[in-house]
Amino acid sequence: MQQIKHRFQSFEEYLSYDDGSDQLYELFNGELIEMLPESGINVQIANRLFLIFVTIVGINRVRGHGLELEVRGEPRNRYPDLTIIRQEHIQQLAKRNTIRLEMLPPLLVVEVVSPGELQRDRDFIAKRSQYQDCGIPEYWIIDPETQTILVLELVDKTYTEIGNFACNDLVISPQFSQLNLKASQIFDAVNQA
Repeated sequence: MQQIKHRFQSFEEYLSYDDGSDQLYELFNGELIEMLPESGINVQIANRLFLIFVTIVGINRVRGHGLELEVRGEPRNRYPDLTIIRQEHIQQLAKRNTIRLEMLPPLLVVEVVSPGELQRDRDFIAKRSQYQDCGIPEYWIIDPETQTILVLELVDKTYTEIGNFACNDLVISPQFSQLNLKASQIFDAVNQA
């Protein structure tokens, strides 16, 4: 990640920043950190899930990697690989694709783990803690390396493991009971590459 030399005193100041590009940044200790592009495998998995969730909630409520979440701690924002937003978010996100802390949280965030120990810790520990703090009801951690999908549900302000699904396991989603998805359907994209 490349660091951009500019200090922001507040999240509001950051939100008003525009460098004229489509580059995504995390705000870490008042400085911008340029986000690297996702791996092809991560994009394939997120795209496959995008299409599945569109059939359940409609295209307007499924957001890809460009959706920004304001979070507490450092960095001050995150870009989940996939997010299922609430109906009221559609209008709120019309001008800027950022869910602020004062807004209701999205229903589901999904992270596809990138290779490397730092990335694993970020998804399994740091993001889990930040998403839990935001009150996001459901968090999925998809691990292409182990080919598992960890589904977490917020119970009494703490994430509880619903299951760690693999192979032909049917993925259980507390928020989307109509989901009819086997873990293997997600990893077919990886296995065929």
